[in-house]
Amino acid sequence: MFVGILRIELYLTDGLSLKDKRMRLRSLLERIKKSFNVSASEVDAQDKWQKAVLGFAFVGNDKVYVNQVLCKVVDFIKGDRSSDIIDYSMEIL
Repeated sequence: MFVGILRIELYLTDGLSLKDKRMRLRSLLERIKKSFNVSASEVDAQDKWQKAVLGFAFVGNDKVYVNQVLCKVVDFIKGDRSSDIIDYSMEIL
């Protein structure tokens, strides 16, 4: 069994308020959960309206597959025009 952990730090463009941020992140996280079957949550910077830190986890039997799924999550977020990735880190245990 392999566990993949992904942490992504985002800069939210056009953020107007914390309420706007939460609404946009909720939509993004739900789309990612449905598309890639990963666990996802906002894990840090909840009080900053233009910054978000998201955490993702995925469990699988094949290390390569776990890595591929998490890389697809990163690519999905890169394609989202409402945010820019500042930094991300991935670890497979």
